[in-house]
Amino acid sequence: MKVVVPMDGDRKISYLDQLKDYTPCEPIIEGNSATFMLDLQEYHKCAVTRVLNKITGIRTYYHKVVIEDASGGRDTVRVRCVVSNKLRALSKRAVEPFPVDFNEPDVLDITRYMEGRAPEPMLGAVVKQNGKQVSGEISVSPGTPLSMDIFLDNSSSPVYGLLVNYMHVTDTGKQQETIIFNGCSVDPYLFDNFVTSDGKNLTAKFRAFKFPDTSYVLFRGTVTVCLDKCQGVQCTNGVTAYGRRRRSIAGTSSNKVYEVSLTTIIKVDWMGGNREEEDVLTLLKNLKVANQKLGDEDAATVSQTSDLVYKTNNGSVNLPAFIIMFISLAALFKMAV
Repeated sequence: MKVVVPMDGDRKISYLDQLKDYTPCEPIIEGNSATFMLDLQEYHKCAVTRVLNKITGIRTYYHKVVIEDASGGRDTVRVRCVVSNKLRALSKRAVEPFPVDFNEPDVLDITRYMEGRAPEPMLGAVVKQNGKQVSGEISVSPGTPLSMDIFLDNSSSPVYGLLVNYMHVTDTGKQQETIIFNGCSVDPYLFDNFVTSDGKNLTAKFRAFKFPDTSYVLFRGTVTVCLDKCQGVQCTNGVTAYGRRRRSIAGTSSNKVYEVSLTTIIKVDWMGGNREEEDVLTLLKNLKVANQKLGDEDAATVSQTSDLVYKTNNGSVNLPAFIIMFISLAALFKMAV
C-alpha cells in the first residue's frame, strides 16, 4: 500500500502513529512529499492492522498517519486499503415472458421493512504506564509495570465484543515468545490475562521486558470480534479471560464475524547505570564462549542439553547456563569488593 503525504505549507514531519522514531517505517522524502510503502504481505512490520470479514472474506488494512506542523500542531489521518475476495462466477436463469393477459394491479400492498448494517470494527491497542500511553517514541526500563489496552472505536463498541485468541512478542527478528494461547496467558506473572470491567475495553497487566539485541519489542495479536459479546475462556487459574460483556445472546459459537490481526511496538531500554549490568552479562557470555573454544579444562562445558557443568568441592552438577552466569557475576562482584 502506497501512501503519499504532501508536505507543503507549514507541514514539518510525517510519520506512522506511535512509530515516530522507528527507522524501518519512516517515509521516503521526495521533494515536497513523504511516501510510505506499507507491505500488506508482512503487514505486522509497521504495525498495520488487518481486519478479515469471516463471512465475505474481504480484508481491510488500515493505519494512522500523523502530520506535524512547524508550530507543533498534530493532524491524524486514517489510511485504508480494502482487498476483495476472489471473483465468483454468476449464473443467470432464463425466465419465461409474462402472459398476454397479465395485468399489474394499480395498488400494491407492500409490507415495509428496514435493513441496517453494522459498522466495520476499528480496533486500537496501546501500552500505558501509570495511565499514560507509551509508544515506540518513549523508552521504558525493563521491569516497569505496564498495561496493554485493546479497544473498539466509538461507532462499533455498542455492537461488538472482543476476545484475544493469541499473542506473541518478538524482537522484530527471529526471537519470539508466546504470551497468550487459546485466550489464556501462558505465564500470568510475565503477562496477565486480558480482562474487562465495562465490556468495551480489554486490559492486561505486565512488566516491561526486552531482548538482548534490540530495544524494540513488538506485540502481535489475533483478536476475534463477535456480535454483542464473545464467550469468555476459562483458564487454569480460574480467571475468565478476554473480558465478558454484560449481555448475552444465543448461539455464541456462530457470532464470530471478524478476525483482527493487530500489532503494537514499544521501546524498552536500560536507564541510567543499569545498562552496565547487561554489559557485564554480555562480557561473561563472551568469556564463556572463548573458554570453550580454547578448551580450558576449568571452564564450564556445554552438554547435549545445552546445560553447563558447574564444578564444586563435592563434585560436579548440571546447571542451566543462565544460573552459571549469575554465579560468575556474583563472584566478580565479591572480588571487586
